[in-house]
Amino acid sequence: MSLTIKEPAMSETEMVAEAERALAEIGKVRQAVGKVIFGQEQVVEQTLVAILAGGHGLLVGVPGLAKTKLVETLGIVLGLDGRRIQFTPDLMPSDILGSEVMEQDETGRRSFRFLKGPIFAQLLMADEINRASPRTQSALLQSMQEYHVTVAGARHDLPSPFHVLATQNPLEQEGTYPLPEAQLDRFLMQIDIDYPELAAERRILIETTGVNDQKAENVLDAARLKTVQALIRRMPVPESVVDAILKLVRSARPGSGDAETDRHVSWGPGPRASQALTLCARARALYDGRLAPSIDDVRDLAEPVLQHRMALTFAARAEGMTVRDVIARLAKAV
Repeated sequence: MSLTIKEPAMSETEMVAEAERALAEIGKVRQAVGKVIFGQEQVVEQTLVAILAGGHGLLVGVPGLAKTKLVETLGIVLGLDGRRIQFTPDLMPSDILGSEVMEQDETGRRSFRFLKGPIFAQLLMADEINRASPRTQSALLQSMQEYHVTVAGARHDLPSPFHVLATQNPLEQEGTYPLPEAQLDRFLMQIDIDYPELAAERRILIETTGVNDQKAENVLDAARLKTVQALIRRMPVPESVVDAILKLVRSARPGSGDAETDRHVSWGPGPRASQALTLCARARALYDGRLAPSIDDVRDLAEPVLQHRMALTFAARAEGMTVRDVIARLAKAV
């Protein structure tokens, strides 16, 4: 079985040739990012997989772990028009989307003109997104799903490609708001960033405190990135992988016949999670130099794709369980 978008068929030879070219370019991207971001290979991989799959990523970690620097670096390396919004408690939806202003011409005739907000970018960095109120956070809902915004009843299309990479501080910190469930579901992956290992932190210490600092270099452009994204959507998905994705996602929902899930999970992932797993598995396969995803890809991507799409029951939280524990058990059964 092959899950592909409806485009003209590509022969196996053409597919292999395009994949080899894309793989070489992805290797250059990884090398360029690695010159600026030390260590954190898994974080870089997951973030690139989210972009290659055509989706959005939520980077979660305490301050000082280079979340913002990673997003800025990817914008330069991938050749995307990047904008940054610093989310604050007083940020308004119009500060993101833009607003209409009244103008008057020489004849005295008045009319409204739309001034675009910073959301009109190919790579939007929503920095510390959970410091803004849920009302302001929800301003991103339509753009992240439909790739356009509506202001005063008029539709305004966003640039293509359009990606949101949001950074988030842990909810335990003061002055933060939880993201609405509908917005969490629009993020293809939640990428957790831990403290760097000793060797990486030593390199950070030495190479970032001197006179010369490494600068990111451009490798791709937006048009080429869209071509690679289209190639990923053409990649065949084996029937066994489709079955594994469906089994994993459905087993994470209460009422699916899994007694432990019924006891521990309050609400589970919807069909968007299955779509995300399929796209991310394809992108990860190409990232690793393979032409088709495997069940191992599904297992490895289960946590970043599912963890922000589930919530535990009060009883599970009282027992000290985490969403990661539940996902690890379900992924092991696949």
